Amino acid sequence: MSQDLEEYHDIIEELKPMINEPEFNQVLNQVASGISKQKRFLLKMELMRLARPCIRLIDLRGLVDGKCRIYEHQGKEHSLDDIAIETFERQVRIFGEYTIGVYEAVTNTENNFRVRYKKEQEEAKAQRNKPVVVKPKVEEFQAPIIKFGGFAQRGEERMNFSVNIEMFTDLNKSIQATTIDVSVNGLKVKASKEHLLKPEERLTVQFRGLEKEYLLDKRQGVAYIISSIERTKDDQRLNLKRQFDIPFPSFDKFFERFIHGNKRRYKVNLDNTITAIQNKTYEQYYIPSFVSIPVFIEKVNERYVPKYALANDCNREEIQYWANELQDLKIGYLLSDERIKHGLSLDKNRQEMFIFVFNHIKNEKVYFYSATHAELDAKPDLKNLFLGYGSRKISWRIYKLEFTEVDPEQSYLPLSIGNSINDKVKRQNQKPSPRLMSRLKNIHHVALLTNVTDDISTEHYQKFKIKREQLAQLKVFGHPRNRPPPVVTVYRFKYFNQRRETRFLLRTAVQVSIDGVVIEGHTEDISTQGLRIELEKSFYQTDKAKVNLSFPQLQSVTTKYELTDLPYIVRNLSKDKHVVHLQNFVTEESNTARRFFEALIKSNRSKLKAYRDEEEVPGIGEALRNIYAKNVINVAYFLRKDGVEFVPDAVATSTDSNRLTQLLNFQAKPKHFNLYPLFRNAQKRHDFISHTLAQIKPNDRPEMRELFIAFDPSKEAMGDAINSYFVDQFTKPEQRRQFVAQALQNGQFIAVKVFLARTGRPDFETMQSELNYVGVYAVHKAKLLEEQLWNISAMGDIIDVTDEVLRRYEFSENAILLNHKPPATHKVKQVGIEQLLKT
Repeated sequence: MSQDLEEYHDIIEELKPMINEPEFNQVLNQVASGISKQKRFLLKMELMRLARPCIRLIDLRGLVDGKCRIYEHQGKEHSLDDIAIETFERQVRIFGEYTIGVYEAVTNTENNFRVRYKKEQEEAKAQRNKPVVVKPKVEEFQAPIIKFGGFAQRGEERMNFSVNIEMFTDLNKSIQATTIDVSVNGLKVKASKEHLLKPEERLTVQFRGLEKEYLLDKRQGVAYIISSIERTKDDQRLNLKRQFDIPFPSFDKFFERFIHGNKRRYKVNLDNTITAIQNKTYEQYYIPSFVSIPVFIEKVNERYVPKYALANDCNREEIQYWANELQDLKIGYLLSDERIKHGLSLDKNRQEMFIFVFNHIKNEKVYFYSATHAELDAKPDLKNLFLGYGSRKISWRIYKLEFTEVDPEQSYLPLSIGNSINDKVKRQNQKPSPRLMSRLKNIHHVALLTNVTDDISTEHYQKFKIKREQLAQLKVFGHPRNRPPPVVTVYRFKYFNQRRETRFLLRTAVQVSIDGVVIEGHTEDISTQGLRIELEKSFYQTDKAKVNLSFPQLQSVTTKYELTDLPYIVRNLSKDKHVVHLQNFVTEESNTARRFFEALIKSNRSKLKAYRDEEEVPGIGEALRNIYAKNVINVAYFLRKDGVEFVPDAVATSTDSNRLTQLLNFQAKPKHFNLYPLFRNAQKRHDFISHTLAQIKPNDRPEMRELFIAFDPSKEAMGDAINSYFVDQFTKPEQRRQFVAQALQNGQFIAVKVFLARTGRPDFETMQSELNYVGVYAVHKAKLLEEQLWNISAMGDIIDVTDEVLRRYEFSENAILLNHKPPATHKVKQVGIEQLLKT
């Protein structure tokens, strides 16, 4: 690009997707309306040059800071690194083919040595000539807060149109104003801030700017009422709603024709639709990939009963943990009426508890055990025995259980556009059926269950000594098999990237052979193409390793198939090395496993249980998903790629104020969160995000790490006020405890579990009606929006686990209670660590 056009770089980027569209000239004139015709012509020529097909091969070996590999496109091989490949694919999506613009973008990436050298030279020159304006570091870690489902549905189209109006109050006071957008039933207007107006005040409006051009009745004004007011530093914006108690049919008919005839000229207001598409895309990245289990709670006759659970591909393994030997789900054990009532009795922003869980298998039967902190404290003689014994078992879990109030009406999530657009939109905007709502009418709470177990906390509890002769006493924490819990029905919201085939729940013995070693285990689920197994011993093979499986119990029910030494390939291995995902290794000579499981599933389809794809009540999975999306308890965050860095793009939560959100609000702009603690401490930048995203792929389960944060808001510098370390950065447990104690002494201590995963591709099909609507009036905006949403690279959850960490390191209940209050109100400087610990 020539230096003359450098200043128009943003405009060129915005117009790239439009170069091959019929409306290109029209969009160019709109976007570049403030530029001279001569420059506009040069812009057009530059865009046409960038869109010309290119035949040059690209070889970046030795030219970039990255490892290059062969990348094939349409039969031609280029040598590119990962950043170049991502840039290549993004630019090809923009231009539609390999063009000069693609070539130039790929050879000018941020990690190109030539580009870096040029940038360094320019920065050095700028530093010599004028003082450098340093951008506050806090800015780079901030992200806007969004709320899933947080957009307005418009019953009618609103046209961007500015015209002078005169408004009269009931006292006949005249106010001059200008419209911002107009519709048949309402206006948005801008007025001077000096006028004291309030919501629900009636106004009469005269459209002075239209009276010269159209024959309007100047004697009668149009009646409106103020529905809301947005005040800014310079003016106030009034949202006016048309009042029809004073009829004015001639104006109504004129205004409807005026808007319909001019909406393409002045453009329909698309703000709420664009916001809806953005929010829905973030939601689609998040809902299939979070690991928590939302359980929907009914309240009937003053009793709380778990009723439904929402599954996705990342939490289904955790749901399966609660299946017994008959594949009946017993997750209801965790959610007794007493525990739910206790959780809901706590302060609004502290309705949570931690539950310790393990199971025991005896005579092929599964026995579940669980206890909260309070339940363990009530039996102090058994507390260390429970924690020490449970943490030594493969099945050990620590769950965080959180509660939030919900409304069944939140199951209705219409499009952002009204029914008048077309019949398809009208169908999509239909409310849930009465039959569906009758199933949801008693749902008033969601219990969110999250597995926060990790190696460091497990090793801590394993230090408690146990006496085998006392283990029988743990039966008080066992869940009696003769008193089954409420049945929790699991539904999975169907999104586009679901599994290729159904997995059926089946627990049967399996033997894994590799390198002459045999490991015993059990299957957890099966399919015709693969299965998942839990092993009694740790498994240390890598992905793509070949193993042989034998099924002794299944062999007893078939003579047609030989179920020994069947070849499988390792596809995934759990973090604890005990749960393995395997795929059939099928060749022309060996396809016994596939044929056997096809026959087994076909003949036992009515007996085998699967996650519900056939919904008992159509739409219930989507309804449950809508309810949860509007009530996300934890903080979801999204990252985009900016050069070689991953930077915050957005955050989402429905929680207004708690310990975590107060931390993230520190030095943040309005309606933003500051994610500084995730990225760095006072001394250096954390590598968790970059390192993790370099190792994982889309659709992998999120990685989890525990982060310790010391927060002292009395300090002005960000690095002094917030200091954070991932727990594996401490080499000894004593260092962790000392960090916690110092944080409590100087301000506030916060511990969080940080989950992180790569995003898949967005499902634009579910938003097609809204994308089409934007495309009709602003096709360049639709394409630019789609490109922005493709750039979201990663997502995750931030979950507060402070209270569990403080109890783990034996801090007193008084210190835990004080730590919930804002730091300025409870500083305990000069207090020794012995006063913070339990006596």
